[in-house]
Amino acid sequence: MSNIHFKDIDDTNEYIVRNIKLKSGQEKFIETVDECLKEADTYHQWHPVAIYCKEDIIGFAMYGSFGPNKETWLDRIMIDKRNQGKGYGRNAIIRLIDIISKEYEVNVIYLSITEDNIQAFNLYTSIGFEYMNERDPNNGELLFKYTL
Repeated sequence: MSNIHFKDIDDTNEYIVRNIKLKSGQEKFIETVDECLKEADTYHQWHPVAIYCKEDIIGFAMYGSFGPNKETWLDRIMIDKRNQGKGYGRNAIIRLIDIISKEYEVNVIYLSITEDNIQAFNLYTSIGFEYMNERDPNNGELLFKYTL
């Protein structure tokens, strides 16, 4: 699936990205694109991107690196409900790991998920993220890390 690629959010794709829809019930697992973009406007360390398959926008992701220890996060990823179940999310995550590690020159990437998001738990662990037996002190979510 080398057709998966990423572009920064700009005037050419922002409207479509803001209209990404999740399947019913998934909204409780992740913030909306609007909330993510607002957060990225406030904290410029966040890097929001549109996820493309060929020329079609299929999702959204946001990552960033913080602090003197360069704690680097794959903070948000969502695939539009019409494109879920096709392997795009897995492929996007694998590609993002490579992009993030090179962009920030790190070998550890963190993420967190809500405790009841079993699909995300299974997906991330199958890719190689390890549950750290810790919770994010900011929101209580389960913490994971990926070590290259």
